[in-house]
Formats: sequence, C-alpha cells, structure tokens
Amino acid sequence: MKPAALVPVVLERLREKYPDAKYELNWNTPYQLLVATILAAQCTDERVNRVTAELWKKYDGPQAIADADTAELEEDLKPTGFFKQKTKTVQAMTRALLDAHRGEVPSSMEDLVELPGVARKTANVVLNTAFNQASGVIVDTHVARVSQRMGLTKQEKPEAIETDLMKLVPKDDWTFFGPAVVLHGRYTCVAKKPKCAECLFNDVCPKLGVV
Repeated sequence: MKPAALVPVVLERLREKYPDAKYELNWNTPYQLLVATILAAQCTDERVNRVTAELWKKYDGPQAIADADTAELEEDLKPTGFFKQKTKTVQAMTRALLDAHRGEVPSSMEDLVELPGVARKTANVVLNTAFNQASGVIVDTHVARVSQRMGLTKQEKPEAIETDLMKLVPKDDWTFFGPAVVLHGRYTCVAKKPKCAECLFNDVCPKLGVV
C-alpha cells in the first residue's frame, strides 16, 4: 500500500485506539510544558513528570528558574540525565524568554525556535499541545521509527521526516497524529522486538527494517 493510501487507514485506526491521544508530559502552563519537553530529551516522560512535580513546588515560574543557583538546579534536574547541559539550556531559554517575551511563551514557531535549546520538535510539542495549533507534526524518536517502518518516509533527520509527514497527513490531523503515533511507538512499535503480532497495523505495515 502506497503512503498516500496508507495514511487514511492509519488515522482511522489510531483514532479508534487512541481517541484522546495527548502528549504524556504533565503541565499546567505553556512554560512548564516547554521546560518538561527540554528535560524529556533522552529521558522517559514518567521520570520527567516525577522531577517536574517537585520542580514546580520549589520554583514558581520563569523568574525563579532564571534566578536559581545553577548548582542547586542541577541537583534538582539530575534524575533526567545530562543534567548539566539541561540546566544550562533551561536557564538560557528562560532568560531569553524573560528578555524577549516577558516570560510568556510565544505562540509562533518563528519566536519559539529563536529561544536557546528549542528546535522544531520542542516547538511543535508546545504549539500542538498547549495552543492546539497545527504548526507541524511532532517528530520524536517514536514518530521517526514508526514512520520509517511504515514506509511513510525514507528520511533520517527529524525535520526532513516532518516535511514528508506534513505532505501526507491532512493539516487538520497534525495535532492528533503526532501524540497518537508517539503512544503507538512507545507501547507497541517499540525499538527492539516490536509487537507486530498485536499491532493494529499488522496487516498493512511493510515493517521496513524490522528483523
């Protein structure tokens, strides 16, 4: 089945299985979601959620993070891994946000990607999730893997994969497609030993690269 014909089937089945698909990071404000998304790099959402639950009790917003003692903030973020770099990124992003936007997370891709440490994937998570804006398709490691295995893209770089998916998936479905495919990749189409036998796409997926 060619990608253009496969996508409507994929969307229909994803909606049946994940009708309320949403990104699994916990947040109350766009700023909290932005920080959590940065922390989620090479870390599970579950662990990030445990860290941020304590983080927001201690720091009540952007100014508090910007003013935080770096060594202390590093300890707070340590469980997420790569904590020194993440602390540096979070503080640099927050200070830029305060300088350029008075601490308010902007609702445009152009403004978001100008912030330190914010690339299209992170910006799409915030815009899709916090602002319900179809700015693009979220492409994390799960979306990349599933899309490649299903033959929806041959690209390797996230932005190139996103370009392919934006051509195939109707714009009205972008904010649903990303989170739904993330869930599918996290729990079924996993990196090692994907659960093909129980997959809702088993009969239509070409299983490219699956051994």
